[in-house]
Amino acid sequence: MRISSRVAGGVALALLVSACSSSSNAPQPTAAITAGTSTAPSGNTAPSGNTAPSAADTALASSDVSTTRPTPATSAPTAPSPSSTPTTVSGGVDPNAPEVVEPGDIPDNQVFIRYSSADGTYTIKVPEGWARTEAGGVVTFTDKYNSIVLLASSAAAAPTVESVKANGLADVSADPTFTLVNVKPVKRHAGTGVLATYEVGSAPNAVTGKKALLAVERYVFFHNGTVVTMTLAGAKGADNVDPWKIVSDSLSWP
Repeated sequence: MRISSRVAGGVALALLVSACSSSSNAPQPTAAITAGTSTAPSGNTAPSGNTAPSAADTALASSDVSTTRPTPATSAPTAPSPSSTPTTVSGGVDPNAPEVVEPGDIPDNQVFIRYSSADGTYTIKVPEGWARTEAGGVVTFTDKYNSIVLLASSAAAAPTVESVKANGLADVSADPTFTLVNVKPVKRHAGTGVLATYEVGSAPNAVTGKKALLAVERYVFFHNGTVVTMTLAGAKGADNVDPWKIVSDSLSWP
């Protein structure tokens, strides 16, 4: 009887251990269902911060970006072109800039020197540096198309406007390019004389063979039986008024 009690107690203990083991390995459906129910989001409870933007919002955002983005420059600024105007000093023309001289003009800073005729009949101022030639009593000073031609001759009376018109232009009046402008009395330092103005073609250019149209002033003065004919010529359009005034007013009798 004592042995049977121990066997029965062992069997009972084994059944208890088996029941506890089965209970611990069983699944926990209630807990799983409860956890799933509390975490599963519904279709109407999605957080507002994660809501996807609509198509209208996307288009509006794109429009804002495109209109506020600065437009890149398409070309570099153009540098100003150099000016052809001479440099000025205090609002005026730069006095050190090169002088723009028209063809044939005698420069404003031209120096004049006094020339005396070989026979001592007269003296006159001529531009310094001009080429001089003498032939048959005629003295010529030249620079480009500018020229001064001097001729002294004997005469019984002073020339008049009529005598100059009739005989004083015989050396040029036959030229087909000759055009008489005027003949009139004139007063200078040497006395009263006659001034004839006219136009005529120059001698042909040695290189081109072409002639330049000259504007000519011819002065005729008389003193003690001597007539001095002074012919001042320059290309038409040249501004030689002041230089020709210096030359024509410088004639003097010793």
